[in-house]
Amino acid sequence: MQDSGIQVLFQGTNFLRLLEGLLVSLRISIIAMGLSVVLGIPFGVIMTSKNMIIRFISRIYLETVRIMPQLVLLFLVYFGAAKHVGVNFSGGMAAVIVFTFWGTAEMGDLVRSALISIPVHQYESGFALGMTKIQVHWYLIIPQTVRRLLPSLMNLLTRMIKTTSLVVLIGVVEVVKVGKQIIDASRYTTPTAALWVYGAIFLMYFAICYPFSMASALLEKKLKD
Repeated sequence: MQDSGIQVLFQGTNFLRLLEGLLVSLRISIIAMGLSVVLGIPFGVIMTSKNMIIRFISRIYLETVRIMPQLVLLFLVYFGAAKHVGVNFSGGMAAVIVFTFWGTAEMGDLVRSALISIPVHQYESGFALGMTKIQVHWYLIIPQTVRRLLPSLMNLLTRMIKTTSLVVLIGVVEVVKVGKQIIDASRYTTPTAALWVYGAIFLMYFAICYPFSMASALLEKKLKD
């Protein structure tokens, strides 16, 4: 008699393995997001430069990241670096590099948009009060920029968490890979396992991403009030 698909989730350590795979996905996205914020903030400031050459180079980087699929970038770093540069990155390291490369560009554009959205009179008011350029940025511009950034920052984190599912194609044993292993092991005894396993993975991603989406919507609504 065939076992029902839902039983596969709780056989042995299957569910625990799924959670461990999810932690791998989260670790990659959180590390990449942290690096993206650190590198993206100065990049966003650079993008507001009045130097046309600097703006042009920054725009080329941003558009390259947006046009090139993340999967292609993963293959270029994971396979290309080993073959042409002689550097063997692990799947996890290659994923962090690619997502940081992508996240830095996106974060920089968010910072740029937030900075240019600050009205000019905010700067003028600060200077009129006798503030230095550093004080104007620290006390007036940066706090307003951070408020504008938070909703978009959470959306970027959500996108990054979801996109980590691509790293299965470079050998990273994350939640989707673990799910496939469980399904393959139960293919003949439990043909319906795929529905339940991928359903569980969907709920895991939903449980993580939905709170960020809600928080982003609430912040956006609050900022508009």
